[in-house]
Amino acid sequence: MVPSTKQRVPVHTAPSDNRSIQTSMEGRLSYFAAHPSKIASRLEELDAEWDLERAIEMNASALAFAGIALGALHDKRWLILPAAVTAFLFQHAVQGWCPPVPVLRKLGFRTVYEIDEERNALKALRGDYARVSRRRVTAKSSPAAKRRIAKAVKRAAA
Repeated sequence: MVPSTKQRVPVHTAPSDNRSIQTSMEGRLSYFAAHPSKIASRLEELDAEWDLERAIEMNASALAFAGIALGALHDKRWLILPAAVTAFLFQHAVQGWCPPVPVLRKLGFRTVYEIDEERNALKALRGDYARVSRRRVTAKSSPAAKRRIAKAVKRAAA
């Protein structure tokens, strides 16, 4: 069975690396809970943080380009490199694993979901979601109630 998009990388990551990434985030959240004036700058850092997918895309494209260039300039056997890279990239898209994943996870690269988890926690600490209604919105809720909730969530996410 293929894991969900959210779980495909953590499922194929060593539990110790997942714990390390989670523990680091929890430590940062504790710090920012005590220093709320610094949350805005941390949110800017999170906007600039490279997620795991971006790092893998950069790595794969650099290796594929190098293989094509070496194949064209030196020896056609180098064309095996981009072929292997694209096969591993496909495997990563489906399963969430390819050779660079364990190394990148050990280096602390996080999935976009893990980065968003920290971002949302920081926004909650800052009080961004305080204006979101606690009323449950259902399919039977009035259109006006749905618009108010959507507007509050949009403001909080900005």
